[in-house]
Amino acid sequence: MIGTNGRFLKLFSLSTLLVFLLSACGLPARSGAASTPEAVSPAPILTSAPTAPRVLTVCLGSEPNTLYPFAGPNDAALSVLAAIDDGPIDTVGYEYLPVILQKLPNLADGDAQITPITVSPGSLIVDASGSLTALAAGVRVRPASCRTAECTITYDGVSSLQMDQMIVNFRLRPDITWSDGTPLTADDSVYAYQLAADKNTKGSKFLIDRTQTYEATDSATTQWWGVPGFIDPTFFTNFWSPAPKHVWSQFTAADLPQIDAASRAPIGWGPYMMQEWVTGDRITLVRNPYYFRAAEGYPKFDQLTFRFIPDPNTAISELTAGRCDVLDPSIRLDTQVALLQQLQQSGEAQALFTPGMSIEWLGLGIAPASYDDGYNTEKGDRQDILADPRTRQAMALCLDRQKIVDTVLFGQSSVPGSFLPPNHPLYDGSIPAYSFDPRAGTQLLEQVGWRDLDGNPATPRQAVTVKNVAAGTSLMLNYFTTQSAQRRQAADILSQSLAQCGIGVNVQYYTQNDLYAPGPVGPLFGRRFDLIEYAMTTNDTEPPCNWFIGNEIPNAANLWVGANVSGYNNPAYDSACNAARSSLPSEQSYTESYRQAQAIFANELPSIPLYYRLKVAAARADFCHFDLDSSANPLWNVEAFDMGQACK
Repeated sequence: MIGTNGRFLKLFSLSTLLVFLLSACGLPARSGAASTPEAVSPAPILTSAPTAPRVLTVCLGSEPNTLYPFAGPNDAALSVLAAIDDGPIDTVGYEYLPVILQKLPNLADGDAQITPITVSPGSLIVDASGSLTALAAGVRVRPASCRTAECTITYDGVSSLQMDQMIVNFRLRPDITWSDGTPLTADDSVYAYQLAADKNTKGSKFLIDRTQTYEATDSATTQWWGVPGFIDPTFFTNFWSPAPKHVWSQFTAADLPQIDAASRAPIGWGPYMMQEWVTGDRITLVRNPYYFRAAEGYPKFDQLTFRFIPDPNTAISELTAGRCDVLDPSIRLDTQVALLQQLQQSGEAQALFTPGMSIEWLGLGIAPASYDDGYNTEKGDRQDILADPRTRQAMALCLDRQKIVDTVLFGQSSVPGSFLPPNHPLYDGSIPAYSFDPRAGTQLLEQVGWRDLDGNPATPRQAVTVKNVAAGTSLMLNYFTTQSAQRRQAADILSQSLAQCGIGVNVQYYTQNDLYAPGPVGPLFGRRFDLIEYAMTTNDTEPPCNWFIGNEIPNAANLWVGANVSGYNNPAYDSACNAARSSLPSEQSYTESYRQAQAIFANELPSIPLYYRLKVAAARADFCHFDLDSSANPLWNVEAFDMGQACK
């Protein structure tokens, strides 16, 4: 249910039960002489037994932090919002599906266009690196129709220049209504854009900053204009999930996160609507009578209750006892895979597993923050032990990642080859896999100059002829991660397998808050590590090659914000990634550039992908239409959920 820009809500409404009253006739008077009428007892009133409402109970791993979509809702909140809103664009199987839009815009139909526009010095543009900047002499730009690095130019500050501008039209279905009966219009989407753009609204402003105009051209149509030079491969998703202007506009953007009508009881247009939120216990939703798919028989339940059960053991007990129908992936069920498999084999429950969009990484401290003012061991800089790509390749060969998948994750995940899952349509299957091979890893280390001087494979190798590393330096690395049981198991397996190649590690465990603390103090974003295990995820189906480009390196200049914690910097990689993200899926440069970026990544290994984190859910044995998808919100099709006889 969540599209690439994370703009979505859902509604629901109360349905009423009809009670039919059947009256019996009074008894007639006796025949014969007149007499005083007999006292007659009132005839019984016959009533049909009211039909019990159908109730669906979904158990969540935590209480939602907020239902206001612009305040960073947590995973539990996103599942609730998936029942209050439907779409507006679903992401399923790495594909985008329109829900409340008539169709996704495309260039062939003319509802999306790329138009050359003349830009002048000082104009706000997106340059060849994808950065937002004012056009000036010396800026590298892509002229109109240019999609690759070969055709970029350096602007001279004087010449007339044309750049491409995207214009995209989105048209709503005509039958979409808020759960209070108010028609949903294009103006509600424009209002959502205005909220997202407000300085008091937290969250990424990436798309906002690259939007020149977003406006309603009629009651059902919005039009998006990109900043010149911004060629967005997912332009067809640049529709802001509507917000109820008729309810929220009386409040400021700064106030809305604290207003119950936005944060605890938002209205939407989806299959269900809010009834109550009992803090610490449950949220109850009821059927939305204005849902646009009601005539099709959706949703299947009259009431949807969300219970908050953070403990996975308790949640599984509640499932088998019939007090939970579905266990949402926000419950950390990845520690209970064996038990869920047993319950499925015995027919007591259904277990659902899929690799998620989160990848567990082993970050390599290629360029710690202390190198930013120049590498110098005399000022205390660590030896440059991870600079040679062959050392990093050897480490990948010496990590038994498959053992983690087989034992810790019970074979339900896989080892990534790059920043893309193998079932992604842009995945390049020809890149090196780096399967566990200590002999090959040892040979690479020997080539680099790391030698086993004492003949004892249990002790770390030492530098003999390693470039830019002092002779005698031990291949002993600090390994930082959090205290979770899964990461402790992974760290134990990886440290033992690295030791087989003569790579020593000193594992240190941090709290979640300490590991992810802001830079320069925090080890991850402060780039203060040799090895560090962490996770990164995306809600976007577009390949996240930008995680490793140069301007994503956290440093003092960008206030320590960025995904490229290894400090990896390769202009060729940046060029390939930026070219891919500035091309359209229909263009040859799009696929070619992503393949080039994956090939460079696999050779250079700025970080080593360990495994895909599992998305795990469970349901009662007679449940149906619960389709757990890697790229989708777990409740993306909650309106179709059903159970019991209906599933037969």
